[in-house]
Amino acid sequence: MEKRKRNSETAGAAAQGGTPAGSRKHAAEPQGRRMERGAVAPGSAWALVTGAGSGIGRCYALRLAALGYNLVLAGNRREPLETVKGEILGDPTAPGTAAGFRPDVRTIEIDLARTEAAAELWQAVRREGAAIDVLINNAGMFSFLDILQTPAERIERIVLLHDLTNTQLCRLAAADMASRGSRGHILNMSSYSLWMPFPGLALYSASKAYLRSFSVAFAKEVREHGIRVTAVCPAGVATDLYGLTPRWQRIGTRLGVLITADSCARRGLRALWRGRRCIVPDWWNRVWIPLCKILPMWVLRPVRKFTMKFQK
Repeated sequence: MEKRKRNSETAGAAAQGGTPAGSRKHAAEPQGRRMERGAVAPGSAWALVTGAGSGIGRCYALRLAALGYNLVLAGNRREPLETVKGEILGDPTAPGTAAGFRPDVRTIEIDLARTEAAAELWQAVRREGAAIDVLINNAGMFSFLDILQTPAERIERIVLLHDLTNTQLCRLAAADMASRGSRGHILNMSSYSLWMPFPGLALYSASKAYLRSFSVAFAKEVREHGIRVTAVCPAGVATDLYGLTPRWQRIGTRLGVLITADSCARRGLRALWRGRRCIVPDWWNRVWIPLCKILPMWVLRPVRKFTMKFQK
């Protein structure tokens, strides 16, 4: 009787178009070998990565390809996207190499800092025939400048890119995942700066604060559909986003002030597969959060005076 009941429940879920728990297209686990968390049968699932042409986005793309995903890479310049595509397809350690597998990689050149960007990107993804199971909202812009000196166009573009476009992409992707019964995953790149009331970071920090709050609440809304949402809030990362030269990136990494882009991507995906709603890499950064919230002006004032020359 118990066996007949279980069979009936499984059949009922299939009849409703849903995906029974555990039926995700994961790669078959070889005997005596433990599969890496998040891995799928090579070529059985698609991932969309925005801002995939460099930095953290590039590392997300490489790691997802290594887990067996086909990829849609989106960014505002085609050349870097094609370079990353070449890295993935030319990598002799790519997933399934022994069996002759190479991921299907599509590139989409698009400016995501526009009101209609999310809808246009999603339409382009559908034209490519890709059913997205993993969405990585990584594209971003950095701004270190007092609001009074910030051009209105920059304010608009950062809010559009970090908040409107990511929100719309989350909505479109989650609706599609739910309709297909896919236990999908969505990762949004927020920032540690949301806890730093630092002069010059008002615009950037506020836009990232929205993204974290949205991600945590949205994760609770779509949980009933089996969709996981994670906000990643790294502190300093050794990328070109902050305008640091490669030399200063290496120095920052050696001193422990910065983490590498690949380390950030690895930790972000690990949190995503585990269903974490928010992650701050490195325990010492988490310890500093309460202190960042209560920094007095007599501490901020000399720091501000020193950093004014770096604002741009």
